[in-house]
Amino acid sequence: MKINLISDTVTRPSNGMLETMMNAKVGDDVFKNDPSVNAFEEEVANYFGMEAALFFPSGTMTNQTAIKLHTQPGEQLICDKYAHVYNYEGGGVSFNSGVSCKLVDGNRGMMTAEQVEAAINPPDFYHSPLTSLVCIENTTNKGGGACWDFDELKKIKRVCEEHGLKYHLDGARLWNALVAKNENPKDYGALFDSISVCFSKGLGCPVGSVLVGSEKLIADALRVRKVFGGGMRQSGFLAAAGSYALNNNIGRLSEDHNKAQEIGSVLGKLEFIKKVEPIETNIIIFELDESQMSSTIFLSKLEDNHISIIGMGQGKLRIVTHLDYTAQMHDHFLDILRKIG
Repeated sequence: MKINLISDTVTRPSNGMLETMMNAKVGDDVFKNDPSVNAFEEEVANYFGMEAALFFPSGTMTNQTAIKLHTQPGEQLICDKYAHVYNYEGGGVSFNSGVSCKLVDGNRGMMTAEQVEAAINPPDFYHSPLTSLVCIENTTNKGGGACWDFDELKKIKRVCEEHGLKYHLDGARLWNALVAKNENPKDYGALFDSISVCFSKGLGCPVGSVLVGSEKLIADALRVRKVFGGGMRQSGFLAAAGSYALNNNIGRLSEDHNKAQEIGSVLGKLEFIKKVEPIETNIIIFELDESQMSSTIFLSKLEDNHISIIGMGQGKLRIVTHLDYTAQMHDHFLDILRKIG
């Protein structure tokens, strides 16, 4: 039995999703003539109560497009030091938009409104970059799937309004936060200028992310997507997978969260585990006591049992549960962990 817990991006389309994909009506989306893509974009926009949406190949491209639209070269965005747009998008903020990042030392990838306000450069001080954008990530990847407090997000919105800043949400795993905290997606749509959501992570699609915003923003995003090389042709097959996921795979995310909690509980009882970060959704980040067992040896023991997880550097390891991680796999993995201990 092979168990892959490296990421929730490793899933394969279910039979139901495949059937929906194969029955999709398609056209040429570069000419905006793919009916499945058009319907899917409208569906996602309505889900968040926003005006329009645009389908992209990847979450990185959606984030980079939003940053490009909200900023000008030489300006600066504010984000937490753990933010995906800073750590895991290949330096695209500077390469694509000519923008720098003001990093905030938050808690598990989450910063406060006070920290955001303190990070804003004085607009009349021309020696420093002009602050123009605040980027939020929910849930936080490097922060271990942590969910933001919505009241804090509203406080940050007020800071943005007071200082004339745009407000972007990297919601790659926003679905997990919505389920874990029983939140309303339309509340997010009312708060942010733009939202990026991934369908290829917890929702089990093979490819695809969507940028949501105003009609003007999305019209401009179409041009930026073209420049970035993100135009696709008969992408309705992929959009159909996204629509299937939106209607079938969100509620079940609580199963992934419960399994993550159970894994964390077992890890916390092992003598060679130094620390397990708080677990809210489907990501478990933990550290080993290297004096008792090195990360290399631990990973090797798991690989010997056909189990794959990932190292994040600095002594941290990560496990991510997902819809292809079955109850049988879960019981087997917990048993292997106990035996290693």
